[in-house]
Amino acid sequence: MNPGTAIDQFIQYLTAKITLSADELAQIRQVAIQKKIRKRQLLLQEGDVWRYNAFVGHGFLRTYSIDNKGNEHILNFSPENYWSGDRESLTTGNPSRFNIEAIEDTDVVLITKENFEQLCRNIPQLNDLVNAILHKSFVVSQDRIHAGISLSAEEKYQKFLNQYPQIANRVPQHMIASYIGITPETLTRIRRSSAGK
Repeated sequence: MNPGTAIDQFIQYLTAKITLSADELAQIRQVAIQKKIRKRQLLLQEGDVWRYNAFVGHGFLRTYSIDNKGNEHILNFSPENYWSGDRESLTTGNPSRFNIEAIEDTDVVLITKENFEQLCRNIPQLNDLVNAILHKSFVVSQDRIHAGISLSAEEKYQKFLNQYPQIANRVPQHMIASYIGITPETLTRIRRSSAGK
């Protein structure tokens, strides 16, 4: 089954949330760039400046950094119908501290910062939607920081499974461990212990 292009998926996502006229849809299609990224290929490399708003049409991305000991720290996962990118680099123009990599073959829609800002000025409902998404992502970040400093390793893993059941089955265990801030060994122990219960 071919669900259509990433741009079609993006339009479907938008029209499920807001009402857009034919002219507004045409404006969006005009500036939307479709890009295919192979599994393990980078969409963004640490040190580059991020210049887009990115929407995942098909596939799966992860945003991560590598510390000076060579350990990976996953900031977030972006499956279908999620946004991705480095908001700090996009806003400030500073080089990114992160890598964005495809976990699976992925199709994304990219809209440059300038074009996206123009769309938000021209289409008030899109601007409202973007603000709602930003508010939601702030709340999710705040909740994640709270979980990171107050929950046990077992509680962090259970919370991840409850919040993201569709992600848990698609990513390797070591990536889940990195995302929730525990070692792969700790995660293996937790999984063994819960399987034995």
